[in-house]
Amino acid sequence: MPLQILIVDDETPARNRLRDLLTDCAAELPTTVVGEAANGVQALQLLERMAVDVVLLDIRMPVMDGLELAQHLGRLETPPAVVFATAYDSYAIQAFELSAVDYLLKPVRSERLVTALRKAQAINPAVAAMLRQQHSEARRFLSACERGRILLVPVEEVVYLRAEQKYVAARTLTHTYLLDESLINLEQEFGEAFVRVHRNCLVARDAIEGFVIRSGECESAEPAGWVVLLKGLEETLPVSRRQYAVIRQFKR
Repeated sequence: MPLQILIVDDETPARNRLRDLLTDCAAELPTTVVGEAANGVQALQLLERMAVDVVLLDIRMPVMDGLELAQHLGRLETPPAVVFATAYDSYAIQAFELSAVDYLLKPVRSERLVTALRKAQAINPAVAAMLRQQHSEARRFLSACERGRILLVPVEEVVYLRAEQKYVAARTLTHTYLLDESLINLEQEFGEAFVRVHRNCLVARDAIEGFVIRSGECESAEPAGWVVLLKGLEETLPVSRRQYAVIRQFKR
């Protein structure tokens, strides 16, 4: 069966070039281009509707770049193989010369493309961790997998992140998403935008309305102490004693 290919590049000539190369390689390695996308968000939308074996992926793109897209793909139950094709050699080429992924410099040569496609395999957790290290900027989206689909959650819409058993719940004003990530890693990545109020909870700084002391005489099962008031939500979040210093940061 031909390899099912998705081409992701923000430049139309670059996508056409890859199509032509795949056609030239057809006798040696049959492939089928099942779709094209101009950025990572478009690619994820296409992947909800089609099965893909390999993603040919540019790095520098608007909306969502290739490194962030690769992170989301790596969390799929059966992720497609990722082959980077970029004009830039400053993204730690040696780090991507692994059996699971490859790194091609433009202009891509047909024989090099065939080699990359032959060794393309599903990305593994070690490569996903390496991609996170190489991507110095914080992601603009979090990804939640539901019923085989990737749901993108804009980080700017997240009110708080709370650890719940094996998952982290990402709460927006309208929905709660379950993330297969650790709260510690999320704090390291988004520490400038979120503040820790409890050992199991990070709150978006822009979502904090204020702090109040909850009386122990109220009907709530929660103990008395400081709680966080959230913009747009009626629920409150407890502040652990260890994090009381956070309250002083927000006093006017």
